[in-house]
Amino acid sequence: MDAGQPSDKEGPNKGHEEEGNSLDWLLKKDSEIIPAPMDTNVSLSTQNTASNDGIRREAFTRERVFEAASHGDSSQLAGLLHFLRVNEKRLTSPEFTDETNGKTALLKALLNLKDGRNDTIEIFLDIAEKTGDLENLINASYRDPYYRGQTALHVAIERRSFDHVKLLVQKGADVQAKANGKFFQRNAGLGFYFGELPLSLAACTNQPNIVSFLMENTHRKADLTDKDSQGNTVLHTLVIIADNTAENTDMIVRMYDEILIQHNKLEKKRKVQLETIENNQGLTPLKLAAKLGKIGLFRHMLHREFTEEETRPLSRKFTEWVYGPVHSSLYDISSIETNEHNSVLEIIVFGSEIPNRPEMLQIEPLRSLLKDKWDRFASKIFLMNFLVYLTYLIIFTTVAFYRKEGQPPFPVENVPLDYLRCIGELISVFGAVWFFYKAITIFRKNRPNFKALYTDGFSDILFFLQATLLLICTILYSCGRREYVGLLVVSLALAWINVLYYSRGSKQMGMYNVMMQRMILGDILHFLCFYGVFLFGFSAAIVALIDDSPVFKKLANGTRGRTFGVEPFKCKKPTYNDIRFTTLELFKFTIGMGDLEFTDHVQYKEVFYVLLILYIVLTYILLLNMLIALMGNTVERISKESENIWNLQRALTILDLERSLPRALMSKLNPEVSKMVCFRNHPDECRKFFRVEEMNWRQWRSDVGVTREEDPGNHMMTTPESDEQTRGNMWKLSPLFERIRARRRQPQQSSFP
Repeated sequence: MDAGQPSDKEGPNKGHEEEGNSLDWLLKKDSEIIPAPMDTNVSLSTQNTASNDGIRREAFTRERVFEAASHGDSSQLAGLLHFLRVNEKRLTSPEFTDETNGKTALLKALLNLKDGRNDTIEIFLDIAEKTGDLENLINASYRDPYYRGQTALHVAIERRSFDHVKLLVQKGADVQAKANGKFFQRNAGLGFYFGELPLSLAACTNQPNIVSFLMENTHRKADLTDKDSQGNTVLHTLVIIADNTAENTDMIVRMYDEILIQHNKLEKKRKVQLETIENNQGLTPLKLAAKLGKIGLFRHMLHREFTEEETRPLSRKFTEWVYGPVHSSLYDISSIETNEHNSVLEIIVFGSEIPNRPEMLQIEPLRSLLKDKWDRFASKIFLMNFLVYLTYLIIFTTVAFYRKEGQPPFPVENVPLDYLRCIGELISVFGAVWFFYKAITIFRKNRPNFKALYTDGFSDILFFLQATLLLICTILYSCGRREYVGLLVVSLALAWINVLYYSRGSKQMGMYNVMMQRMILGDILHFLCFYGVFLFGFSAAIVALIDDSPVFKKLANGTRGRTFGVEPFKCKKPTYNDIRFTTLELFKFTIGMGDLEFTDHVQYKEVFYVLLILYIVLTYILLLNMLIALMGNTVERISKESENIWNLQRALTILDLERSLPRALMSKLNPEVSKMVCFRNHPDECRKFFRVEEMNWRQWRSDVGVTREEDPGNHMMTTPESDEQTRGNMWKLSPLFERIRARRRQPQQSSFP
């Protein structure tokens, strides 16, 4: 009994001591009697040699519980429930969680599955259920900034354990829990972004069985419209993790379609369309795929066609009719056409940082839609702009050529010719203001960067420089500075160079211009970097060798006198002691126009000859020939890319011209080959489709498509104008207004079967 007295005194502080070190507290009482609450389930008739081990088995700490969880040893957990009840503790109590990150025993066990099993998981769940702590234990999450929000359900999904996922959901796991730690954020370096939600994690890790269970289970179904901290749904997340590889694209496509199909079956009323939900950036999954350049998934989303009756409304493409290899397809242009805010076309065309931009514009229906815009109105407006610019350029050139000489500004004389000159100057200045405004507007929408110059070209930058120089020239002219002439002629030269911008109207000239721009930004720029080093380095070395100091000769009295020999030295031309002259002379050697009459005013002629010969070998023989070889290789390499880049540059022009039109006119310039399709099961849902005729020699279909038009010839006869007529009238203005008047009639409609 004496041994038991300390126990009574220490009883009030027992809880505090257990929090500090419960194992030490137990070890101090080897011979004491267990307090009453713990005596009920403990056999006191055991031998003394085993009493110590028995007490050890009844003492549980976080380390012991975690060790059992990590090894999956359920035998080490015998008596844990009794221990928790006696001490009024739970598995989520601070004594049994990791204070650094909030990890619980359940999380520890799920992280240590062996062949998909860990026998301690069911024990932890059973104990938590009996202690009234089941919901807290299942939904307990990490608290550290790195893994914050990750729950047991996330871990079970990541470990690909379908059985444990079902068990956790049945026990009340939160299927909308969000793991938003740094490890799970986009662009956070080392980590994996999956959209924070359990459903998104299962989808991104290619677990269709878990995805189906989370969507269809009777306990708590996952909400597919729920968003993560960035506003992304599960479809957005799938778009983000796509990487354009064949294997990844196939996986993402299957998962994407499966989610759409299952959601369509579960939501019969179709209250919410998943593909219309926008994230925090205002992007739907389709627009996000376009912005991120996920070309594989993007192509599938545009070409998605379901043949089953129930899932056909999910299609974005319908086959109208097939005749041999000819396919007439209807493409859904919702979110694509520019009449919508932040459309797919605008995202791709003006997104200078998007990879695969030229290739994405070749995907139907984008390619045919841009071609239709060009044929209907853009080509005519582009031709008018070209003629107006030529007129402006002639006026600008005339004004610059017949400018007055002397001290500016010049008064306007009462002479008709002087009035014409003044009008020409005003036109030139107003034109520069307009070009400056247009360039600033384009730069605000699409900020220029060096990478984008390879695809977008630098015409906008040249127009901006032309306008800026002319406006500065105007200011200098008003201030009476004669230096305005230098800026005027540079601006004039740029104005003539900018005529090449209008080569976009012709495919061959446009492709030639693209190749020239690519060579300037690539081969020539690299050549100039190396050549500049050689040019200025050798120029500085040669100037340092020149000695133009006069020759001094000692006189008879010992003093130094100045003499030039028998005949005084006469300088007939600039010498090599001038860095500008030396640089110019060495540049002449590079192009084969150098003067071999060397100067005698060098300290060491041998060194001078070595430098000159070495410079000629490195520049004229090596660098110049390397440039020619690289340019030939570049032409061969980018010949296939140049057409796609030309299409991209023309697309930029088309959308710029379209934006410049009045809104009333833009609303009437809808595609002619469009069609409204309504669905039988959803009569209120009508979408606008764009008709594209395609040739497919690999796929032969004898069945009639969605709209069931049995005779394609009947439809072709009702088309206002054929493609041949459209192409023939590319540069005529009258068909444009005729088509605008024809568009006033109601568009065709057909019902989805």
